[in-house]
Amino acid sequence: MRRINKLLLLFITVVAFAAIYLFVDNNFNKTGKDLEINKPGVNLTDYQNKDKLNSAVTNSRKNIITETVKKVSPAVVGISVIEIQKVQNPFGSFFDDPFFKQFFGNHGGSRSREVKELGSGYIISPDGFIVTNDHVAGNATQIKVSLTNGHTYDAKLVGSDPVSDIALLKIDGDNLPYLTVGNSDDIIIGEWVIALGNPFGLFEINDQPTVTVGVVSALGMNLEPLNERYYLNMIQTDAAINGGNSGGPLVNGLGEIIGMNTLIFTAGSQGNIGLGFAIPINKVKKIIAELKENGKIDRNFEIGMRIQSIDESIAKYYNLERTRGVIITKVYRGTPADKAGLQEGDIILKINNYIINDENTIFGVFYEFRTGQVINLKILRDDELMTKSMKLEPRK
Repeated sequence: MRRINKLLLLFITVVAFAAIYLFVDNNFNKTGKDLEINKPGVNLTDYQNKDKLNSAVTNSRKNIITETVKKVSPAVVGISVIEIQKVQNPFGSFFDDPFFKQFFGNHGGSRSREVKELGSGYIISPDGFIVTNDHVAGNATQIKVSLTNGHTYDAKLVGSDPVSDIALLKIDGDNLPYLTVGNSDDIIIGEWVIALGNPFGLFEINDQPTVTVGVVSALGMNLEPLNERYYLNMIQTDAAINGGNSGGPLVNGLGEIIGMNTLIFTAGSQGNIGLGFAIPINKVKKIIAELKENGKIDRNFEIGMRIQSIDESIAKYYNLERTRGVIITKVYRGTPADKAGLQEGDIILKINNYIINDENTIFGVFYEFRTGQVINLKILRDDELMTKSMKLEPRK
């Protein structure tokens, strides 16, 4: 009886091991044939050859970022310009001496030279209108635009606005690729964005824009003015932007342009540290429409008041909790400020939707408006908040 039990146990063990072997071997062979066997709808016969397997792997690498880059890249351009810049002679004061002027005349102090600059841009219409920064092409004597098809075009400057740092160019062409314009008022902080452009002139190597990816880091950034250019309500991104990226598009995951790459903050370094800024596309649209129609922006209005930033002593005198805002120090009779009922000692905190931090901010904010426009100023007077309306009348 004991012998029979041993034989039975041995038989069961052999059968079990055989079943396990067949199960593992069968599934191993299936796994080797189909690496994605657990995916629904997969047919094993689709992976019988290497080419089909490679195709499946390639398709699996495609995502919204790669598809968007493929879609928008043809409308991105590299820009090369030549500017005439005046260079000051370091010995200029030496040549100002009347004794030396009799030998060198008035030509020793400064001289002009041609300077080649690089930047980026993007096509906004099939007939060849291109947008870039004013600091890229606004002072150019010659503009060359390179497309991803390898063609280079001579471009003309339709109009430029140094204050907003926006310029409009035109090349002769038909059925050109162009970007779809998005809505910069509908941006989500943290959403994926793609910056495309021509950093360090790399576009010229293979006729393709350089692509970097990041997120929207912050919105509504009011930056300090630079060379009398004012940057308000900027989009902040950590998508890498470097020298030459200026004027290139910042697009969302749908391939819509939401901003124009313009500035980087380097904190003393030589390259990108994850702080880039783009002009919102809604502002770009507004400026471009005016440049296309008039070639310039009309800001020939007067305000009629003097203002001063609020420091700690002023804040203490007026019992203010912070130094944000500006104080009116003088109102001129008969001017828009006077007609609006503004008074000396009023503290301006906000104009329309713009928060006023200091003098630089309010100057930039006024540049956002046009002659004849009515604006609302939120002010603090004798510890009371009130709103005043002011019409921007033409300068006399």
